[in-house]
Amino acid sequence: MTITADQVKTLRDKTGAGFMECKAALAETGGDLDEATTLLRKRGLAQAAKKAGRSTSEGLVGSYIHMGGKVGVLIEIDCESDFVARTEDFQTLVKELAMHVAAASPEYLRREDVPADVIERERAIYRSQMEGANKPAPVIEKIVDGKLNSFFEQVVLVDQPSIRDPKITVGQMVTDAIARLGENISVARFARFKVGEGA
Repeated sequence: MTITADQVKTLRDKTGAGFMECKAALAETGGDLDEATTLLRKRGLAQAAKKAGRSTSEGLVGSYIHMGGKVGVLIEIDCESDFVARTEDFQTLVKELAMHVAAASPEYLRREDVPADVIERERAIYRSQMEGANKPAPVIEKIVDGKLNSFFEQVVLVDQPSIRDPKITVGQMVTDAIARLGENISVARFARFKVGEGA
């Protein structure tokens, strides 16, 4: 099957992957754009996993001000080199994540940052909701775990669905950027300010 330049361009625009990678993925999937996208994402995840342990001592602090100065965000995104930090792709990621924090108002960066007492309080609430449900204890615990995952998706930045594309999480956005840029990238910290909240 012949892969056209237009097909490659469409896949490149969709994934940000290189020309030859896109052409190979389309060839492997018989020209199926969705399957080729999935294939490239899987390869990107594998590449990102290999880079995960590498040091990130460069990067940028981004800012975003919203709603006529009523909401402001500072966010630090780190990468391995100053070269990548200066790329338009990386700077776009920083801006997107700052806007995401302004809109989605996460409370924590990662699940590990959620205090144990907060998790236990949520578990207790979910268990009390299940009282009188006549379900076996293991089933109740599975339901509680599911509700806890939903809680994390609301309050943990990397678990939140992207405001741009709810089919992927913020963590997946970062992983996709790692695959495109070829360096480890991490969200170091963020702060969200809203007028009146500190009073």
